[in-house]
Amino acid sequence: MAKKIIHTDDAPKAIGVYSQAVRAGQTVYLSGQIGLDPASMQMVEGIEAQIVRVFENLKAVAQAADGSLDEVVKLNVYLTDLAHFTRVNEIMAKYFREPYPARAAVGVASLPRGALVEMDAILVIEK
Repeated sequence: MAKKIIHTDDAPKAIGVYSQAVRAGQTVYLSGQIGLDPASMQMVEGIEAQIVRVFENLKAVAQAADGSLDEVVKLNVYLTDLAHFTRVNEIMAKYFREPYPARAAVGVASLPRGALVEMDAILVIEK
């Protein structure tokens, strides 16, 4: 099965040796996104703004793969402070509808560029 590299200028450029996403058949693996503004490549300020920016970045990459957040089957959330978990849920409800994807939320010591949150996802696109 051939893999297809997914890239969009509507999400931050990769800041390492990885692709924004890789599609293999109907499955798309989205790399972790942090709260970087894709235009400036600067971190947005505050946990709420970072959560929103992460979802917007994931949405942009999903769209570049001819998909959407509706096709996310698994979402991983990494937080430097699990006290922000409730806020993630509140904002996530604006981006996802039932049936919700499977999800994990993990507390971590630190994230790239001092981010407070990072998320990655797996989509299954049936078109």
